[in-house]
Amino acid sequence: MNGNLGVSQESAVAGANHRTLRFVLIFVGTLLAAFGVLLTGPAQYLDARLSLALVKVAHGVLVGCGGYATRDDAILRAPGGFAVEMREGCNGINVTILLWSAILAFPARWRMKAIGLIAGSLIIQVLNIARFISLFYLGQYSLTWFDFAHTYLWESMLVLDTMVIFWLWVNRVVRLDAAACAPV
Repeated sequence: MNGNLGVSQESAVAGANHRTLRFVLIFVGTLLAAFGVLLTGPAQYLDARLSLALVKVAHGVLVGCGGYATRDDAILRAPGGFAVEMREGCNGINVTILLWSAILAFPARWRMKAIGLIAGSLIIQVLNIARFISLFYLGQYSLTWFDFAHTYLWESMLVLDTMVIFWLWVNRVVRLDAAACAPV
């Protein structure tokens, strides 16, 4: 026995430590592997295609809501000349990899993981489109505020949003598992 802990409490603590270590190792391994894959040629190509698709959607939303802009590949241009380009790292893939690594490391059924990966990725991309449109408008009015929002505000918000998405997903998984194990 260790202090006031009983044998069953010691084994519970050891099990929790094992699960935590397992999560951290899988999370870090998945994160490193995914960022490594992102450096390959095929992944770079897909990353650029994702940026083009997101700018196309952002342009469609902007014009559909009555805004004025032209699109040239991954560049959104205002009539006054201001332009914003979705470059490498601006398409939310980095926080998507962060979310995927956390979901894949968490002990859950594969069906729940798939739901988390798909729904979380979609939410991140919707937020990223909102980010891109807001930066497009902000840059037309103040480059100082554009720089601040681009460099600090939105980057932090996307990481925070990713953590909240993961937290909500974990809560859902735990609730569903508890309901499945509850006596009828």
